[in-house]
Amino acid sequence: MQTQLIIDNEHVAASGGTTYERLHPVTGRVVTTAAAGKVEDAVKAADSAALAFKSWSQTSPTERRRVLLKAADVLEAKTPDFIQAMASEVGASELWSGFNVMLAANLFREAASLATQIQGETIPTDKPGALSMTVRQPAGVVLSIVPWNGPVVLAARAIAYPLVCGNTVILRASEASPRTHVLVAEALIEAGLPPGALNVLTNAPEDAPEVIDALIAHPAVRRINFTGSTRVGRIIAQKAATQLKRCLLELGGKAPLVVLDDANVDAAVKAAAFGAFLYQGQICMSTERLVVDEKVADEFVAKLAARAQELPMGDPAAGPGCVIGPMAHPENGARLNALIEDALAKGAVLVSGGNANGAVMPATILDKVTPEMKIYDEETFGPLTTVVRVNGVEEAVRVANDTAYGLSSAVFGHDVHRAMSVALRIDAGSCHINGATVQNEAQAPYGGTKHSGYGRFDGRAVIDEFTELKWITIEPENQPYPF
Repeated sequence: MQTQLIIDNEHVAASGGTTYERLHPVTGRVVTTAAAGKVEDAVKAADSAALAFKSWSQTSPTERRRVLLKAADVLEAKTPDFIQAMASEVGASELWSGFNVMLAANLFREAASLATQIQGETIPTDKPGALSMTVRQPAGVVLSIVPWNGPVVLAARAIAYPLVCGNTVILRASEASPRTHVLVAEALIEAGLPPGALNVLTNAPEDAPEVIDALIAHPAVRRINFTGSTRVGRIIAQKAATQLKRCLLELGGKAPLVVLDDANVDAAVKAAAFGAFLYQGQICMSTERLVVDEKVADEFVAKLAARAQELPMGDPAAGPGCVIGPMAHPENGARLNALIEDALAKGAVLVSGGNANGAVMPATILDKVTPEMKIYDEETFGPLTTVVRVNGVEEAVRVANDTAYGLSSAVFGHDVHRAMSVALRIDAGSCHINGATVQNEAQAPYGGTKHSGYGRFDGRAVIDEFTELKWITIEPENQPYPF
């Protein structure tokens, strides 16, 4: 499969015709040959978006809504294409691919509903006869840098929310999922989005720093949103700060699922298995820390280990039965093996799974993890989760918060009032009582605290992220002045 850049709704080659190859994570075969955009391509994309902003920012809310609603339908019709592309590029199962498309289509429809909700307000004023008010206006060109792990829904939110607020978008696609991201953009173009309102850049991994530098520095770019690792997020934030440009950052996670002593253990096991092993644990919300009360820990661990061992492994492209497919990057296996070795040497107990072989790894659980182990707070981003045993509610809350991250969390307990008090004390952007850590709904604000970033996608929160708030007054012409 070959992909090109998209500029002014045209598929174009990169400057000089340069390309790079995306390889299958297990076989190493070429699955996508993508255009390797350069700095000059980045500038062209930004210039095009700046020109398109002049007209798109003036479109009616009805027109913006129409495009996004149509895009949702087109996206759903492309589901087989997404399943094929995600299986080959990032080792995604049919379940995860279909889930991505469903979430993205729902997100487009929810974003469309915001078209008439971008509102200001009137403000009391001490000036007689004056009217004081605020309006919200589009910010300008938005640079959206998106990851490979949820490539449809994470691209959709990085595009739809800026567009509905009247901005134009440069989508800098992930090097690992270029075909998948181009498919998302094609859905919007088919839906009638005008040229330049959405441009797509792909680049070779080694060219990423200079391409992104050029985009951040471009005068037309007024907002930057990035979803990815905390390490890269820091770099993006620093570069944006030198240009005095606002960021929305959704970064890494180490989501805890707290199991209290009165929890329904069977229900908690189901949520833990889903949250830890959906898409091989390569989701920022993945359940990486199971904080379990000692009173129920033995039962919980035994049942979770049994469930993990039942999860079928294989090639996602072979059919819908696969749950645990390959990780997207084979080099991740050696890193996870080192974490397992360190934990076992310091007293952890392997209760399910085992070492990775490159990109292939079974559903793996380490019990009796302690703070001395590297895995205690290092993001695994693979089919590997940990159990930390605690004694009572206070220790459960302390351990849940004993992490640099704060994206998602969950707590299981029969006493909902007690569980609610725990949820309120967990320092994370979201907490789900008697539910999984992996959850997303387009109408609910989503983002993190601490090293998980700042700002919020989804819900009405995006209006603040992607608009400028302006104060306007209408005053009497003959008002008095002091001199």
